Amino acid sequence: MAKFTRLEVLNTIVDSGLVPIFYNADVEVAKKVAWAISTGGSRLLEFTNRGDFAPDVFKELSRYCQRELPDLILGVGSIMDAPTAALYAAYGANFIVGPYLNSEVARFCNRRKITYLPGCGTATEIAKSEELGVEIVKMFPGDSVGGPEFVKAILGPCPWTRILPTGGVDASRAGLSAWFKAGVAAVGIGGNLIKKEYLNTSNYDAMAATTAEILELIRDIRN
Repeated sequence: MAKFTRLEVLNTIVDSGLVPIFYNADVEVAKKVAWAISTGGSRLLEFTNRGDFAPDVFKELSRYCQRELPDLILGVGSIMDAPTAALYAAYGANFIVGPYLNSEVARFCNRRKITYLPGCGTATEIAKSEELGVEIVKMFPGDSVGGPEFVKAILGPCPWTRILPTGGVDASRAGLSAWFKAGVAAVGIGGNLIKKEYLNTSNYDAMAATTAEILELIRDIRN
């Protein structure tokens, strides 16, 4: 069962502007990533459902976060269907992310008051998501469907739309500035934050520092 309400999750996404994204099959590594992200100041973390026994890893990670990192809002990504969404919800997922819109997932999340961020790449997909109660759409893959210019084009006629791009988001000042000046609500960052070099060397302090740097960049750009 989700620990945080849908309103809390949505407001935290908008307020912080960052959703870190990762997958690792090792429970202990996943715990250290969560520690690093939280220590760096992020309130959010998305674990992607991509490997064998991923739900088992998530279950243990969720228990760890509730016990050791009570302020961290843990969610799950790469969710394709409602049964999988329900499984992760039972394990404590506070938000559900998908690579595309699935109406049954949207309805399930609405029934349970869980935040749902479906992947969208067209104006029609965004409109259908919003009709199903989605508050923030995931623009995916962000660097392939039009980048910041796509965001500007959508927000012109639809200023009420909130967009979170993931996939190829550059964590530099220039990259982040382009997205936020275009009008995104937040960005999702995976490998440019949770870097392979950090994982290979177990340098979780560097991961925490990078998290803090990105959050500070976002605050500065917004101001």
